Amino acid sequence: MPRLPLHCSSGTGIITPFSKAIRFARYGCTNRPFYHIVVIDVKTRETKPPIEQVGVYDPIPNMHNEKLVSFNFERIQYWIAKGAQISTPVADLLGLAGFLPIHPRTYMRAWRNRKTVEKCS
Repeated sequence: MPRLPLHCSSGTGIITPFSKAIRFARYGCTNRPFYHIVVIDVKTRETKPPIEQVGVYDPIPNMHNEKLVSFNFERIQYWIAKGAQISTPVADLLGLAGFLPIHPRTYMRAWRNRKTVEKCS
């Protein structure tokens, strides 16, 4: 999991400005989302298009009950080395892909899903 920057009022005295971020950009229509995983400039995200697309994510399960995701790991590694911040949902997907450590929230979600299935049966 990448280290998230601390707020300057946390007492650390470290201010880490991030100018780039790896995050989702939503495409698709109503009730049918489709996400591009993009590198975006945080300061001008309203006025400029994304810098680079590094992956795609389809959250709707297909006929085989699979959610499809694709990454360009070389470019993601490049942007992380340049200091790009990774959003939490993208970090969750990268953890499931084995690129980053698995986020504890992923374990909690799986535990809750197992409990729900046990209740129903």
